[in-house]
Amino acid sequence: MNRREFLSRTLRAGVLAAAAGSLSYWLYDGRGPGPDSTAQGNLVVLPDFSVPELSGRMSVITGADRIRTVDMGLKAVGGIEAFIRKGDGVLIKVNAAFASPPILGATTNPQLVSHVATLCRKAGASSVVVTDNPINDPQSCFTLSGIGDAARSAGARLMLPTGSSFAPTTVPHGKLIRDWPLLHAPFQGVNKVIGIAPVKDHHRSGASMIMKNWYGLLGGQRNIFHQNINDIILELAMMVKPTLVILDGTTSMMTNGPTGGSLSDLKQTRCMIVSTDQVAADACGASLLGKRAADLPFILKAQNAGLGTADYESLNPAREAVG
Repeated sequence: MNRREFLSRTLRAGVLAAAAGSLSYWLYDGRGPGPDSTAQGNLVVLPDFSVPELSGRMSVITGADRIRTVDMGLKAVGGIEAFIRKGDGVLIKVNAAFASPPILGATTNPQLVSHVATLCRKAGASSVVVTDNPINDPQSCFTLSGIGDAARSAGARLMLPTGSSFAPTTVPHGKLIRDWPLLHAPFQGVNKVIGIAPVKDHHRSGASMIMKNWYGLLGGQRNIFHQNINDIILELAMMVKPTLVILDGTTSMMTNGPTGGSLSDLKQTRCMIVSTDQVAADACGASLLGKRAADLPFILKAQNAGLGTADYESLNPAREAVG
């Protein structure tokens, strides 16, 4: 095949892939029941999944190997066994929002998902569920991102959203999430929640990290919340109090987030952040994007609501370097 034929075939393949992605986007309706619907039953409220005696723990590990950095990061905060015990039901909330290959950094890294799920199983978890409510067609997103195969290879259960997966929720003291559809089915039988997200630029909020990642638990016409992006991220952090969060800054999306689409949008920032404080994790992640916590209003709002600290250095995070 000569160069002209190669470029021609590549272009045709790209057009077909884009067409397939566009079709899946328009055919998929992941909204679940409407915001005023009570067809799924009474309002549900997520419990607090944190472990109080482990609060305020954090590690910041530098290195290019995700498995080695997350292993060291977990060890520095007490080991996975401190958080996951025999018989626990674990939910891993990933970012699978887009039908995008992992190399583009728009979704949670599948290798990281598989490894953390495997660690949970080894620690004695009776079940591990991996879920998200993507913007695009869920099957396409979990397939192209590699997260679906990664979850299954680790013995985790992949739960894709359906209409019956949602139940209405109201965030106590919230103003936006009121009688709103929540992806609730994956939480059945779960007593521990781990959030795993990449570090990304975001054209509205300035950054998409841990707290923004909970956005994927909402159904309904959630795009209306973009008008109050900082307040909705605050309420998401009020809604989900996780056991542990893992913020993957091995590669960060510096521009054109949250979707990206080009390797030129990415930077090798070589950092893995593990914490029990999601506000601190995001404040640290902001530095990888060249920003301060004060540059991202949702971080200060979450701190002022008592959800964590923006002064992550006050937690004396453990720091190590891998290779």
